[in-house]
Amino acid sequence: MKRIVRLSFIGMISGVILMSLLKAVQLLTGSQAYVLLFNTDYVPLLHDWGPENIGGIAFHFVFCIASVVALFYLLIIIRAERSLTAYFLIYTAGSAILYSLTGLTERPPDPGNVTSWGYWTAAHAVYAVVVGWLVKTRA
Repeated sequence: MKRIVRLSFIGMISGVILMSLLKAVQLLTGSQAYVLLFNTDYVPLLHDWGPENIGGIAFHFVFCIASVVALFYLLIIIRAERSLTAYFLIYTAGSAILYSLTGLTERPPDPGNVTSWGYWTAAHAVYAVVVGWLVKTRA
């Protein structure tokens, strides 16, 4: 139980860093990749839950926490739970692919916007390094 609590905190801390990084990118460049972080249009029922900003923020943090906990325990199977490389590869590749979800909504960013995709993927690569480092040193 103690480990799950630590992993949950790692998910929250890393989620704040990801959110802050994409917000800074939005403010500095105008890229709308930040919007996708909270977009729940493609999740049945969730997109109708509460005010848009509350549901989106809750979705972001629940996903950050759940993904850190789940990935840690999945990586135990191959004895890679403390491998920064494993977190980097999985989160970076996964987020690069998940960007395509922008095609399921009318909200920005545009699925064909390569610059937004690059910012999205790079920010998630930073998230992956933070998660991997914190897991390696704190979990």
